[in-house]
Amino acid sequence: MANKTLGKAKKNKADEFYTQISDIEAEMKHYKEHFKGKVVFCNCDDPFESNFFKYFAMNFNFLELKKLIATCYSGSPVSGKQLSLLDVIDLDKKEENQKLPYKIEITEVNDENEDGAIDLTDIEYLIKNRKNILTLLNGDGDFRSAESINLLKEADIVATNPPFSLFYPFLDYSCQLPNN
Repeated sequence: MANKTLGKAKKNKADEFYTQISDIEAEMKHYKEHFKGKVVFCNCDDPFESNFFKYFAMNFNFLELKKLIATCYSGSPVSGKQLSLLDVIDLDKKEENQKLPYKIEITEVNDENEDGAIDLTDIEYLIKNRKNILTLLNGDGDFRSAESINLLKEADIVATNPPFSLFYPFLDYSCQLPNN
């Protein structure tokens, strides 16, 4: 069933097909030792919509990541639909009714609300108040843009949901990841 659904999404150029967090957890548990001290880049993921971003943010300390970077494409039809960034930054261009491209860089995750768990509430707080950074991109946030390529060069690992309609161009650009 999943292959049929994915095939239909590819044929119809339906790029917004997200991997479930339970599938990400089931796969990533086999690679914990590979993430220690690494920079993970989610270069096709709105940080507040992507389950890849959510997984890595909530497991930042468990995986002992050095940094997590995620970027959002300006034309993303789902940007800002799940979680609001509230007062962090105005990501909507009201006059153009278009989402602005941005990146989030996370270098620390703490249990800010002291509820005994790291969750998205903690991540949102850290983005608003600490050294974790949310900034607008100069370009459109496309994985092929100069900004994204520079972030790619900083990364050790890319974990993302590429647009199905651009799968092969995505592989071409992702192969520019330097061997570390």
